[in-house]
Amino acid sequence: MLSRLILINVIVYILANISSLILSLYQIPHTHSLFTDWFAVPSNPESLLQKPWTIFTYMFLHEDFMHILFNMIMLYFGGSLFQQFLGGKKLLTTYILGGIAGAAVYILAFNYFPMFSEITKTSMALGASASVLAILVAIAVYIPDYSVILFLFGKIKMKYIAMALVLMDILSIEKENPGGHIAHLGGALWGFIYILSIRKNKNLFLFLNPVKKFFTNIFKPKPKLRVEYKKQRPVNDDEYNRIRAEKQQKIDAILDKISKNGYDSLTKEEKEFLFSTSNKN
Repeated sequence: MLSRLILINVIVYILANISSLILSLYQIPHTHSLFTDWFAVPSNPESLLQKPWTIFTYMFLHEDFMHILFNMIMLYFGGSLFQQFLGGKKLLTTYILGGIAGAAVYILAFNYFPMFSEITKTSMALGASASVLAILVAIAVYIPDYSVILFLFGKIKMKYIAMALVLMDILSIEKENPGGHIAHLGGALWGFIYILSIRKNKNLFLFLNPVKKFFTNIFKPKPKLRVEYKKQRPVNDDEYNRIRAEKQQKIDAILDKISKNGYDSLTKEEKEFLFSTSNKN
C-alpha cells in the first residue's frame, strides 16, 4: 500500500509537469499546469462546487520537485512504521481521510478568518502534506515512546517528532503558504482522533465505512485464488469479550516492549502475532 501511494504521487507529478511543458512549448499563457487548475482544491466555495473532486485529488498533486521529494521521504518514514504496526488498510484510510480533513479545515479557515479574505477567491491547496502529517501523528499517538534515529539529532521518540512538526506548522501560519500549514493541522487532528478511537476500541467513524471501502477497493489488487479457514466465533459473548481482552493485553505488552527495547527485541512469535493482528484489522 505504501509503495502504491508513493507511485501514484510520482506519476501525477510527472504528468503535471509534462502538461505545464506542453503549454509553454505552444506559448499558451498559464500560471499553473492544467493539472493544478483542475485537481488542486480551491478555498473559494463557488469554485469548489464546480470542482468537488478536488477535495480528494489535491492530496496526490505536486508541482515543485522539492515539495514532492520532502513529502515522499516523510511518507516513507511515517508510512513504514504505520504499516508495520497497523497494516496497509489503515494506512490508506489515514492517508485519504487525513487529506480530506486537511482540505476541510483549510477551506473553513480561509472563509472564516478575515486574515485570508483577500486571497480566498484565488487560493488553492495541493500536496500530500496533510495526509502525511495525519500518518505521522497517528503512529506517534499509537507508539509514542518508540524511538528512531534521525541524522544530526540522534535518537528521538515519535511523540516529540510529531509535536515538533505540529508546532512548526502553527508558528508558520503567519508566514508564507498559510493554507498549506492550516491543512497540515487538519490532517494532524484527524490522525490524533482516529488513533484515540482505535486505542479505546471504539469505532467512532462507522458512517465513513462506505468511503473507506470505496477507496480500499480502488487500491486493492486482484485477489488470488486461495482457501481460507476461519475460526468460529464463540457462542458465549462473555467468552468472546474475554478472548478479545486477552488479545489486546498481549498487543499492549508487545508495544511496551518495542517502546523500551526496539522492534528487534521481539521474538519471532511476537513479530508474527503482531503482523497477523495488523492484517486482520
